[in-house]
Amino acid sequence: GLNSTVTAGIVSAKGRSINILKERFAVESFIQTDAAINPGNSGGALVNLNGGLVGINTAIASPTGAYAGYGFAVPSNIVSKVVEDLLQYGSVQRGVLGVMIRSVDGNLAKDKALGVTTGVYVDSLLENSAAGAAGIEAGDVIVAIDGQEVGSSAELQELIARHRPGDEVEVTVNRDGRERAFAVTLHGRMGGKVLAKGEQPNEVLRKLGADLETLPEEAAEALGVDGGVRVTALYAGKLQRYTDIREGFIITKVDGQPVHSAEELVRLLEQKSSGGLMLEGLYEEVPGTQYYAFGW
Repeated sequence: GLNSTVTAGIVSAKGRSINILKERFAVESFIQTDAAINPGNSGGALVNLNGGLVGINTAIASPTGAYAGYGFAVPSNIVSKVVEDLLQYGSVQRGVLGVMIRSVDGNLAKDKALGVTTGVYVDSLLENSAAGAAGIEAGDVIVAIDGQEVGSSAELQELIARHRPGDEVEVTVNRDGRERAFAVTLHGRMGGKVLAKGEQPNEVLRKLGADLETLPEEAAEALGVDGGVRVTALYAGKLQRYTDIREGFIITKVDGQPVHSAEELVRLLEQKSSGGLMLEGLYEEVPGTQYYAFGW
């Protein structure tokens, strides 16, 4: 019931990841502070002593649900970019490198015989990734973006999140003990360099509440299927509302009809006006076929 309250504290970390966002392309690069943040304070301002906005209060770490000394805010530079995107495009424009990554530490440096003990290790490249097209390889260690040093995965995600699809960034990597710079033109989450036109690519995906990608041929062969469509992200929509489907589900059939690409699945759903819908498929880590039925 307090209308206005100010608490004070210190910033004890930047680029902090606390693993509360489960979405595949999530960015976690929080400012950590011990200024008291409680439930209901989310969306409030984290300001410096001059009154300048440095972050938006977002989360706390607490065993009880009340303030316990650890608060987290989204950095204002990410907030500003999100606001600009919403005003100009109607949706957040996320540029991506297309790499699977992890932070370098002493154990990883020793295990992989790396020449550095900080940075971001490139485990693998996604199909048709922006990084791969520029010449970055699995096993490289990303040490800087546009000349700014990168010490962790969270820092890398924050720096890339400031850019849109089609933007060019200079990525400096350490490869076999030597630094090399690559000019990378970022792709969008769905691939390509074109800006997204809305919150979802089309009405079907908006209705489903999902992002989809065509299952790569190698993955299909490993699973023993002719092809399929992977659910890469879930949002508010029919799948979340009426099923317990999880991200990573691979759709192989729609109403008994095989599907081999995301475009083919979308076409089938565009032709369906009403009635029940049955999705058949599998999870890579779970044996057996799974089924999800709901009204369309």
